[in-house]
Amino acid sequence: MSGQTTKIKDYLIAAEPYYLPLSNEVELFMAACHERLPLMLKGPTGCGKTRFIEYMAHRLQRPLVTISCHEDLFAADLVGRYLLTGDETVWMDGPLTMAVRHGGICYLDEVVEARKDTTVVIHPLADDRRLLPIDKRGEVLKAHPDFLLVISYNPGYQSVLKDLKQSTRQRFVALEFTYPLPAEEAAIVVRESGIDAAIAERLVSLAGKIRHIREQGLAEGASTRLLIYAAQLIRQGIAPLSACRAAISQPLTDDSGLQETLEEIITDMFE
Repeated sequence: MSGQTTKIKDYLIAAEPYYLPLSNEVELFMAACHERLPLMLKGPTGCGKTRFIEYMAHRLQRPLVTISCHEDLFAADLVGRYLLTGDETVWMDGPLTMAVRHGGICYLDEVVEARKDTTVVIHPLADDRRLLPIDKRGEVLKAHPDFLLVISYNPGYQSVLKDLKQSTRQRFVALEFTYPLPAEEAAIVVRESGIDAAIAERLVSLAGKIRHIREQGLAEGASTRLLIYAAQLIRQGIAPLSACRAAISQPLTDDSGLQETLEEIITDMFE
């Protein structure tokens, strides 16, 4: 027997998410979707990849099943498993199977963080076969015509050991994301936080300076997401220096030397 407590329609996005297109990513996504091509979103943390896929899911009116990948994510967590319910053993589809079976967008966020056996599961779905083998049920599931596979990863952050294999990479159409231009990024910060435009511009300028010191050992630059967090704190009455420490410098690093460098940059910008 099989059962499902969560319905695919529960993953529809009701309200349109705000997204500011920065290039031709919308047109590329639509073309790939029309041809049922799997997509890979490449770019730094917090630059808008997840917001983009939410925006496209709403635009296409397709359910969006998002899976945050990590090293403890097993293939069964994606595909499904048998569960004991009362006196019955019931099969429960995993999120990937649900999207494949009913026609949704399955978004594997930071896919390289997943176990290797998890990555292998998506290979038959990422070529013209569009199949999902469900070994425990002796079933090979043909993907619904509306099913779309999307993965994301940050190529600048991953170690060599966690990079995507060529056998995986070459199954996907890649859309590359980066931080918006300053004027566009400031507009996003204003829209998402409700902060004054002048403060948003200073936050974006601060982010630009921080992004230029990555060669000193900073693993990641200040993301647009962190700028929005800082702006939201400022809007609530937190002093800009304190808001930037809490939302930008502290999350970026624990290294005392880098903290000191970031503190100097923040002080120069807001004192």
